[in-house]
Amino acid sequence: MPSFSGSFSAKTNSQAMLAVQDEPDHEIGIVEVRGPQVSSDPLWNGATVSYWGIADLIAGKGTQTGYFSNRHMNGDIDRGTFEAKITTEDGTVMMQGTWKLVGGTGQFARVSGSGTYTGRMISPTEVETRWEGGYQLG
Repeated sequence: MPSFSGSFSAKTNSQAMLAVQDEPDHEIGIVEVRGPQVSSDPLWNGATVSYWGIADLIAGKGTQTGYFSNRHMNGDIDRGTFEAKITTEDGTVMMQGTWKLVGGTGQFARVSGSGTYTGRMISPTEVETRWEGGYQLG
């Protein structure tokens, strides 16, 4: 299974937060993010990542789960899922989690793989993420 790594800086396309009235500082959020990948693997380098996440936070800490896809330079797509823990320290939101490839189109139709990632919000509408893992094209 080839190992690879990468990063992306992405902007929020859409987001919404809902205050939950069951306890203080409880929020549920949904976000769509999109940006270019930089990767050690030529198959992923230059791909555009999109992800859709749902966060459940109490006082800035909690979990996020969601889905991602990468549109590669040749038009093929890989897709998968992710889950993370979210923390907020000194006003900076940070994510640490895992991701899993579950399929795609073209050469990624039977892709599988998994890995880890860390990220942080660098502004209310921008995120930076670094990831690593392994994959098999099947």
